[in-house]
Amino acid sequence: QVQLVESGGGWVQPGGSLGLSCQVSGFHFDAYVLGWFRQAPGKEREGIAYINIINGNTDYAESVKGRCTISKDDEKNTVSLRMHNLKPEDTAVYYCAADPLPLVPLAPNQYDYWGQGTQVTVSS
Repeated sequence: QVQLVESGGGWVQPGGSLGLSCQVSGFHFDAYVLGWFRQAPGKEREGIAYINIINGNTDYAESVKGRCTISKDDEKNTVSLRMHNLKPEDTAVYYCAADPLPLVPLAPNQYDYWGQGTQVTVSS
């Protein structure tokens, strides 16, 4: 049974930093692409970062480029997202997702497996 469990969300002030983690189980971790997505109230789900577990390639959405770092821990089967210089517009529910071969890795509709999400709120 495929499971993805996010953790690390919470409240942070503008300009602050936050780390999210996604624990993966139920499939071969090293054969997938893992992505981080977010959805703000009233907005569509947006892909913000992904990492190809096989070769380590990463990419980021323009909205977070330079402020986010995605990384993996092959021993712990986790993928993490570190965010810096957070802005109120980063407030959203953040999800991790997995797929063996997403053709467009930042497109949410390319992913079959999803976590339940974790809330990130950026406000003063």
